[in-house]
Amino acid sequence: MRNHMENNSLHKEMSKYVVNGVGSSFHKSAVEDVPLSAEYGKGSKMYDVDGNEYIDYVLGFGPMILGHANEVVDEAVINQIKKGTHFSAPTRIMGEYAKKITEITPCADKVVFQTTGSEADMYAFRVARAYTGKMKIIKFEGHYHGWADEQNVNFAAKDVEGFGPLDNPNKIYNVKGQRHATSDDVVLAPWNDLETLEKIIKREAGQIAGMIMEPHMCDEGPIAPQEGYLKGVRALCDTYGIVLIFDEIITGLRLSLGGAQGAYGVIPDVALYAKAMGGGYPVSVIAGKEKIMDVGVTASGCFNGNPVVSAAGLAVLNELSKPGVYERFQTIGDRLVSGIYELGKSHKIKVYANCVGAICTLMFGVDRPVKDVRDYVKNADIDMYNMFFLMTKELGVRLSYRRGRMFTSTKHTEKDIDKTLEIFDEALFNILK
Repeated sequence: MRNHMENNSLHKEMSKYVVNGVGSSFHKSAVEDVPLSAEYGKGSKMYDVDGNEYIDYVLGFGPMILGHANEVVDEAVINQIKKGTHFSAPTRIMGEYAKKITEITPCADKVVFQTTGSEADMYAFRVARAYTGKMKIIKFEGHYHGWADEQNVNFAAKDVEGFGPLDNPNKIYNVKGQRHATSDDVVLAPWNDLETLEKIIKREAGQIAGMIMEPHMCDEGPIAPQEGYLKGVRALCDTYGIVLIFDEIITGLRLSLGGAQGAYGVIPDVALYAKAMGGGYPVSVIAGKEKIMDVGVTASGCFNGNPVVSAAGLAVLNELSKPGVYERFQTIGDRLVSGIYELGKSHKIKVYANCVGAICTLMFGVDRPVKDVRDYVKNADIDMYNMFFLMTKELGVRLSYRRGRMFTSTKHTEKDIDKTLEIFDEALFNILK
């Protein structure tokens, strides 16, 4: 077992001054007594305060697509810091960053900057309502769109029955103190089911302003859209006058340079970005068609368009625009997926793995893609995955709790993948013996 004395001591000390001893609910999982406290990171590795090394597939929950302490990003940030860190005024670097985003994002005529993904989701709800003059927003089961009261609904359930009827899902409230009335205009629907979706749209009789989804569902799963599903959703939105919103907070830059819309060839009206878009610095972007973005919704926020963040983000986009980057992501991911399937055979267990760009999937208990969150909760062995999550952490691989989602970076190597698979093999042996 690894030494965690300093992790334990530091968490105990921080808990005196910080609620729960962490800065975010993402920092500590439900199955950990003490979180890992990071000392530093470099490339594909994270090092905790006890000096333990981890091959990192969490990558800051997605932002570190160029790896930790990337030299190019660091240089861009340092150069901007020398000029000033914050003005609450437009800067040349902000304009260059915005222009680059519109060049690589299929739906982006214009952009708006915010600081967090939750803020981007709030803005998208508002702009859809302003543009259509309607109030209701369709949200899909298991999709995550921020922690605000209105959005944090039906994100997770303990069992399939908890989700309620397929054509009228329950509104599950996920945090204490959440004001339920704020979600009165949120309409829930199952994902990957066009027939039920159209039934729900017709039932709402022209009241739907927007429809928001993770186009490749990543927060639970990940779960890919079925063949033709996104095109079918696009057609429904066109038919019924609904603003289609892709929440690409996670998928942005990871599935392709153009995000999920670039990977799948289906263009939304509005798309939301954060995480990888800032390369470790706090930013979110709302990108969309000019006629919608110019509807007159204001974007308040002291730190919006911050020049340091813009410098970091532009450096990320320029690095990812270089030839061969996404081919490399796929090669590394496919190596990991292939190895996982070999481990499934050798340990005689059901396993499903997949990779699209810089996002990989691992599930136990199933040997096929799951359709939606109901399928995932019912059939995937989430308890086994959580045991695996804890065991691999002890052996030197850092994974996300519960989700089976693994992020890769430009710094992950074949050697990292091979070492990861060795650790996976040992973890499975320990769990199954």
